Amino acid sequence: MRWDPPPDVSVDRRWMRHAIGLARLSPPSPGAYSVGAVIVGADGVELRHGYSRETDPKVHAEESALNKLGADPRLRTATIYSTLEPCSQRASVDRLPCTDRILAAGIRRVVVAWREPALFVADCVGIETLREHGVEVVELTDLADEAMSMNRHLF
Repeated sequence: MRWDPPPDVSVDRRWMRHAIGLARLSPPSPGAYSVGAVIVGADGVELRHGYSRETDPKVHAEESALNKLGADPRLRTATIYSTLEPCSQRASVDRLPCTDRILAAGIRRVVVAWREPALFVADCVGIETLREHGVEVVELTDLADEAMSMNRHLF
């Protein structure tokens, strides 16, 4: 029988603070959240990161980070840190929701700071969908205020 110790929460907080810093780089928008995302390999090394509107006006943070990796086999043992719950539906219907992208990439662990409020999507079920597919989801709710601070103009 193999026993894996639980992840170090202080490590999760450090990576989430990095994601929060990335969210601050997002160009402000009156119709979308500013989000940061970091993908970290099993060895604790950053694989890639992204933030909202980094490469085009519609790109989401998780999408941006995942696009930089393609079908990298390291994703199957990676953790993705996102300041906001990954979307389960998008206004841009020609793009996959981030939840679907994470599942397709094979990522088995997701860490978020706050859940998506019903401002743009009435019922985001990103966390629930990930958990239903066996993905471990950790919520760092104590960092939610800091993670949403660059989005206060939306409320």
